[in-house]
Amino acid sequence: MILYLHGFDSTSPGNHEKMRQLQFIDKDVRLVSYSTQHPKHDMQQLLNEVSRQLRQSDDPAPLIFGVGLGAFWAERIGYLNGLKAVLINPNLSPEINMTGKIDRPEEYADIANKCVARFRSKNAGKSLVILSRLDDENSNTQVHEALSQYYPVIWDEDQPHKFPALASHLSEISLFKQGSFVI
Repeated sequence: MILYLHGFDSTSPGNHEKMRQLQFIDKDVRLVSYSTQHPKHDMQQLLNEVSRQLRQSDDPAPLIFGVGLGAFWAERIGYLNGLKAVLINPNLSPEINMTGKIDRPEEYADIANKCVARFRSKNAGKSLVILSRLDDENSNTQVHEALSQYYPVIWDEDQPHKFPALASHLSEISLFKQGSFVI
């Protein structure tokens, strides 16, 4: 089972396309949606929904997958549920770089501050990060600096921020889900 968390643009047709591409890895790909506007409520809703989805699956190695803002959540919700996560162009600081787009940016900062101390060191190796060199929304050099000491990072030379084509990384994502990924 792969749990898919959309980015800020929750209505983009690209979400359906990415989910379809992920079905080459696992036929059971499920969208877990959230509002993008109310971070504290989103966190509780995501925790509840992911727990419910996990109870309904017999997959011994479920995976949570997120793009952009969805990757912000996938890292945290994955950690709190003991799941491996794939983070595509994660937005690590929505409270800073989404000002004007989101309500209550201070709630993202509060969530980040309340997360388990040093959760990334406790979660080391349980996320795979894929970063676009052509990302025009994130500073992926900073994302790399923040995450590379904890997680394997793959650089993509062709995809933009929304990462519409996963094909060149499906084998790596599949190996990571199976537990046999080596960088």
